[in-house]
Amino acid sequence: MTATVPSELRMANDIARNLGHLPGERAAEEIAGHIGRFWDPRMRTRLYEYVDAGTDGLDPLVVAAVKLLR
Repeated sequence: MTATVPSELRMANDIARNLGHLPGERAAEEIAGHIGRFWDPRMRTRLYEYVDAGTDGLDPLVVAAVKLLR
């Protein structure tokens, strides 16, 4: 049996992968902007909960973006 990655984590990591070519702080700002504009509040809440539970499996840029969103 394989563990499934929650969709919010997968999508956030995909966004980070697509914006990872930008310098660190700028990438985090762009990720935060994308999540803030396009993600449903329930999705953002679940992402915050995952970050609060531990950042295992999350791109560090996603963690930085969540700090900016809060």
